[in-house]
Amino acid sequence: MAKILVTGGLGAVGKPLAAELKKRGNEVWIADRVHSAEPNYVRCDVGEFHQVERLLDRADFEYVYHLAAEFGRRNGEDFYENLWKTNAIGTKNFIRMQERLKFRMIFFSSSEVYGDYRQVMREDVMDKVAVKQMNDYAMTKWVNEMQILNSAARFGTETVRVRLFNTYGPGEYYSEYRSAICVFIYKALHDLPYTIYTKHERTSSYIDDSVRTLANIVNSFKPGEVYNIAGSELHNMKLASDIILKYLGKDDRLVEYREAQPDTTLVKKVDGSKAVRDLQHKTTVKLEEGIPRTIEWQKEVYKRG
Repeated sequence: MAKILVTGGLGAVGKPLAAELKKRGNEVWIADRVHSAEPNYVRCDVGEFHQVERLLDRADFEYVYHLAAEFGRRNGEDFYENLWKTNAIGTKNFIRMQERLKFRMIFFSSSEVYGDYRQVMREDVMDKVAVKQMNDYAMTKWVNEMQILNSAARFGTETVRVRLFNTYGPGEYYSEYRSAICVFIYKALHDLPYTIYTKHERTSSYIDDSVRTLANIVNSFKPGEVYNIAGSELHNMKLASDIILKYLGKDDRLVEYREAQPDTTLVKKVDGSKAVRDLQHKTTVKLEEGIPRTIEWQKEVYKRG
């Protein structure tokens, strides 16, 4: 049994990850920026060093899953002050404490770091090619990775980085800044218009598949490694929308089709073989099954039909 801290532990990925780690017999603590009655919970704004120090000094954590971050491209443009403070300064705060306390960290980066790269996205691309990140959110995540690498080189800190590719599923509450599948479902449920960019292709990983893989890291921890966590099938975003509309028995009269969105790459072709090899990552829930599960969750949460 390990003593583990999950920052962002009330979030769409953090909450089910904490539950999975607990199920495996670990002592799990959760931190997030609001008050909560959750057991082993500590309120912490990661952008404030004294709060991070207070959090990490209260228990001798062996592992820290650092998920707490401002999420998404548009959110990062509209709330860039929060983005840079939480992501760049917040992660640096944890690195400073890691240098002191020597806990192992699992850091949550993003597929956005691959920017405008047009070939297969393998983890070592960033070491070989000068990639241009296409938005502030992507920049902060790449800054975080460089902060981590520099600390490892100078102070011997031990961190595994993970780059998530479009994780979706129950537990992601709607806002206009959330991930595409979450937004499509919410708007289709509420008969609201939304836009599909037909030339964009992605992989999608159902939350249960992603969480199972992420929880495996503590048993297969390789300092310095970086993993793509992704679904196994490349699909266009129209397919996701079509599955939603078909399940709901609706047509696409409220869907606007455009070719491409300017601030993100067109096609994210990903090599996830390293996560399969080291972390036993496996796609068990395909889009045609995961989307209906997510729809049913949203219907219950938002009291729709």
